[in-house]
Amino acid sequence: MIKAKTNPPPRPALLSVLLLASALALWPPPAPAAVVLMYHHFGDQRYPTTNIRLTQFEAQLDEIAARHYQVWPLQRIVDRLLAQQPLPDDVVALTIDDAFVSVYTEAWPRLKKRRWPFTVFVSTDDVDRHLPAFMSWDQMRAMQHDGASFANHAQFHESLATARAGEDEQHWLARVRASLQHAQQRLTTELGTAPLLFSYPYGEYSTTVAALVRELGLVAFGQHSGVIDLHADLRALPRFAMSEHYADLAQFRDKLRGRTLPVSAIEPWEPVTREARPTLRITLADVPLRRDELRCFVNGGPVTIRWLDRTQQQFIMQASRPLPAGRSRYNCTAPAGDGRYYWFSQPWLRR
Repeated sequence: MIKAKTNPPPRPALLSVLLLASALALWPPPAPAAVVLMYHHFGDQRYPTTNIRLTQFEAQLDEIAARHYQVWPLQRIVDRLLAQQPLPDDVVALTIDDAFVSVYTEAWPRLKKRRWPFTVFVSTDDVDRHLPAFMSWDQMRAMQHDGASFANHAQFHESLATARAGEDEQHWLARVRASLQHAQQRLTTELGTAPLLFSYPYGEYSTTVAALVRELGLVAFGQHSGVIDLHADLRALPRFAMSEHYADLAQFRDKLRGRTLPVSAIEPWEPVTREARPTLRITLADVPLRRDELRCFVNGGPVTIRWLDRTQQQFIMQASRPLPAGRSRYNCTAPAGDGRYYWFSQPWLRR
């Protein structure tokens, strides 16, 4: 059983509105933020969309070292968020999804040499079945001695965001709960400990599943781009996905130096949609921001932005073309005025 942390009861709607109004008035200037990077395969060009070439990976590690970033364990960042303690401005965390064997053969030796911590999210059934593409528990135990940590990626690597065909909500949520609890138990049994961290398989989630994840006391991570500050939503924290197609060092530097776009309200927060061109309404906090330079994209194409008021506090955006079935993201950036960029990403799962 996962030992859930005690959460305060939901606030009444009126109180939430008042708190939001207060946040709009009092939101501070751009705050320091942590950057979390996400990897899958290392040096395995059979999977170009999720693989990082070893020369690219080494160049990224060299960049982190040369710029004197602090590489923190992921749990340390989460502990700061939970305690609402400020984050330094130069913190990076390294995460890896799925526990493929190249983590052991390629990533670990390079990270061990630098003595850098990292977190691997494990779908435990893949390991328990002794599939050759994945690490073994013995390999993970060896890595654990050198600062690696291993966290929950569910028992089975399958989307949890929606019910299966013919499955009602009660059975769907019972299945998700059992999958997360089983994975947490297996990690604890094999490795002696398991942080209360979770990564959604494929980065897919829904409001309903996100609520269940938090009920179980887990802090969750998606696969949408962005940086993390004290205003981050613990139901689905962003990470920058790394792959050989997106390994340009100039862009990598921009991500390491990113700021959180000061979004105070998102409507809808729900990623699962049946709309071909979903509309997203964003309310921005009143902070210095080059609003005329805000740019949003989806699947490589532009997203239309329409400001709803003269103060440019609120806008809606909508894809110009229908989204394909499955995963998409609205990604937005804007200059922060100090050579850095604000980032925001909203995932979609079109059914």
